Amino acid sequence: MRIVTLIAAASAAAGCTAAPAEEPVTEPVPAAACNAAPAQHLIGRARSEAVGAEAKRVSGAALLRWIPKGSMVTMDYRLDRLNLDLDAKGRISKIHCG
Repeated sequence: MRIVTLIAAASAAAGCTAAPAEEPVTEPVPAAACNAAPAQHLIGRARSEAVGAEAKRVSGAALLRWIPKGSMVTMDYRLDRLNLDLDAKGRISKIHCG
């Protein structure tokens, strides 16, 4: 019986020790943050390489994502990504960062 008591006491004492603190995980800040305001003049334009390049250039975004109407996209938010939502005819209907 005495051995059981000692094992129980040792187990209880082991549970009271502090666990080592984990380092906080931080996301790197992208070099190119997106600003969708200067690209708003492209709403209504058809999807093309030239329009995509212009959108990236004026917004300062590093990444560009075309989003066809009704398609599913990831919910991750990227400070450096410009999203161009397309209507059923393939024309830009909304421009936003994320």
